[in-house]
Parts: sequence; structure tokens; C-alpha cells
Amino acid sequence: MTPEQRNLMRQRENMRRQTITREADAAVRDSGLQLNPQERARFESRYIQERRKVEQSLRQQIKTERQKEIPALIQQLRKEFQIDEPGKSPVTKPAVSPKSGK
Repeated sequence: MTPEQRNLMRQRENMRRQTITREADAAVRDSGLQLNPQERARFESRYIQERRKVEQSLRQQIKTERQKEIPALIQQLRKEFQIDEPGKSPVTKPAVSPKSGK
């Protein structure tokens, strides 16, 4: 990986962490709890931990749904591209041109 790519990945990871930290802060505010700094740190830590579990579960659900949908998509594309391939005859016969006299 080039230094530029590593730097870009580092920046993205930092942005992701900042987003999660902001959302953890918002979760503390939204909870309405009055926490001392130690409790707040524990709350944020648990929020991040549980959020990670939720995100993993959602990724797994999406993967499962994708695996169900992909075969039908491939079949649809196979039919679509078989008709359009040069050298292959389409499923229906081409119409006879009236100018040909046939």
C-alpha cells in the first residue's frame, strides 16, 4: 500500500471514530442521565461496544439478503445479455422487411 493510501485509510478511520464519539455523546445527552465523568466513560464504552454488535448484526443480515437476491439477478442478466450477444440469434425471429418482397 502506498503512503498516500495508508494516509487516506488513517484519515477515514479517524473520521469514523470521531463520528462514533459524537454519537456516543449524543446518546448520553439523549438518555437524560446525569453521570459523573467515570460513569459517562463507562456509558460511552458500553454504547460503542453494543453499537459494534448491532452494526455486525446488520452487516450479516445484509449479506444474507444479498446472497438470496444475487442468483435471480445473475439469471436476469444472463437472459438479457444472451439476447444481445453478437452471433447469437435472439429468442424471437426477426421480422421480415416489407421492402424485401419475401
